Amino acid sequence: MRIDKYLWSTRYFKTRNIATTACKKGHVKINGQTAKPGREVFPLDKIVLRKNQIDYELTVLDIPENRVGAKLVDIYRKDTTPKEAFDHHELLQYSKDYYRKKGTGRPTKKDRREIDDYLDTNEENDG
Repeated sequence: MRIDKYLWSTRYFKTRNIATTACKKGHVKINGQTAKPGREVFPLDKIVLRKNQIDYELTVLDIPENRVGAKLVDIYRKDTTPKEAFDHHELLQYSKDYYRKKGTGRPTKKDRREIDDYLDTNEENDG
């Protein structure tokens, strides 16, 4: 089975097109080699998949006939992703929240003026 179809059928990607794009960008490696979307997958192959800044490591146990339900995914693959990868992702999320809340974007003109006024008052107090 093709690697893009395998990743789609084991529910790592929502569509085959997204899985194909990930392969083309070099986010998927089979046994340490970057895989093209048409590369065949066989049982006991080791796959490293980069998705959402997490390097998933999985071992192919069997090849599904077509897309499987979420409860049956573990029959076809063994996830060996280290827990540290998920912890690192969680830390990245906290660091992003620290700078600016999601959805607020760039400072508005009013925000910019308030920042400038604040900086001017601090300079007057210092000098």
